[in-house]
Amino acid sequence: MFHKEGYRILGFSLLAFIIINMISYNFINPLWLQSTILIVTAVFFLLIVQFFRNPKRKTVVSDSSIVSPVDGKVVVIEEVFEKEYFNEKRLQVSVFMSPINVHVTRYPVNGIVTYSKYHAGKYLVAWHPKSSEENERTTVVVKSNQFGEILYRQVAGALAKRIVNYAKVGDKAKQGEDSGFIKFGSRVDLYLPLKTKLNVKLNQKVKGGVSIIAKN
Repeated sequence: MFHKEGYRILGFSLLAFIIINMISYNFINPLWLQSTILIVTAVFFLLIVQFFRNPKRKTVVSDSSIVSPVDGKVVVIEEVFEKEYFNEKRLQVSVFMSPINVHVTRYPVNGIVTYSKYHAGKYLVAWHPKSSEENERTTVVVKSNQFGEILYRQVAGALAKRIVNYAKVGDKAKQGEDSGFIKFGSRVDLYLPLKTKLNVKLNQKVKGGVSIIAKN
């Protein structure tokens, strides 16, 4: 199953794959060079296919838990001052996604979207300390029953050139359902209340919509 954001790119990539190999078959010799072109283009196409995959996830929906919004590895757990929306200290949990991870962003909690904003910006590497404030990004806040307002931020990386965010103010967020997509390498930051009881550790691998970040 593929994410809808990949349909156009997959279509263009498949067309380019066919054209390149037709040209190779008709105009290029020797045979070993034709085979090399076929293998290289096939590998490239398969990489694009796997990037836009959107596997079904069975989320155990619970108001007393926060699930990971994305697949990846936990790279930051620290107290920070969140100045865009809360203007107070929050517990930041960041998940880094490599190009081989699923890049679908999912709602971490049930609730109502109270804030959603896109910010144009730079394309620093996703693990850069200033990427959360200077890179292209979107900020979404969901008001939940158990945890109050939870902020998650999609942050573009050095390869990511477009962030897609479906969340709009007033929308009903359903835990585990698609809320966006980031193309080609990135991270997502969660900003939680300071007393939140975390269920993850640094360098732990997590799955979007499945792994529990915190419990109440």
